[in-house]
Amino acid sequence: MSTQLLFYREAVPVSKETHANLSIDTTQNYDFAGGVNSVPLTATEFPFAARDYVIVFAGPETPMPAAILGVQQDKNLFVAEDGHWEGRYIPAFVRRYPFVFSSSEDASTFTLCVDKEFQGLNEEGRGERLFSEEGENSAYLERMLNFLQEYQVQFQRTQAFCQQLKDLDLLETMQAHISMPSGSQQSLTGFKVINRERLKALDGDKLAELAKTDALELAYLHLQSLNNFSVMVERAGAGSVGSN
Repeated sequence: MSTQLLFYREAVPVSKETHANLSIDTTQNYDFAGGVNSVPLTATEFPFAARDYVIVFAGPETPMPAAILGVQQDKNLFVAEDGHWEGRYIPAFVRRYPFVFSSSEDASTFTLCVDKEFQGLNEEGRGERLFSEEGENSAYLERMLNFLQEYQVQFQRTQAFCQQLKDLDLLETMQAHISMPSGSQQSLTGFKVINRERLKALDGDKLAELAKTDALELAYLHLQSLNNFSVMVERAGAGSVGSN
């Protein structure tokens, strides 16, 4: 599974000089996310995401959380044919689109960008304007800025949580093998999960520290979410799922 690039194609800095007349069609159509099978999550989303999705950890260095959305590489099982989202919770990574922050090399400054390939961009006034006639940020643009700023804060907190898991050696590699009705096999690889036995074997001080930072609750929300593999199997019309 991969959480790189996803549905962003060409993100460019938002500016009142370039985008003075730009509007965003905010009609809730999620076709843009129909071709991905996972998206990143922040830790604060776990209580909501765990009701619908399998939460795993992915990445080469310090693995970060991701919600699995499908059993095939290019198929999101939660986007319907008419473009609406079928899960009860829509991940923040999806909701922030077509906006994203670009950071400087030292991550000290962030620039708001928009995917210029997003089909909802227009200069016909459909949806929400980015700037007022006077060139000031619109109320909509301010809301999106605040949303992305909060997302960045939560992302950093999530990094700290994942570093705890890594330092305690709680993550292990897992693969899921899914039998399709045609008889073919689909495999999900490249992700990690928390080893329940290693978690239970931690000494009291380490468990207390995890509880103090809410990391223990997050760990068990993640473990509970693994039961949602059966939900994906049902959505995919598959017969069974196995893991190792």
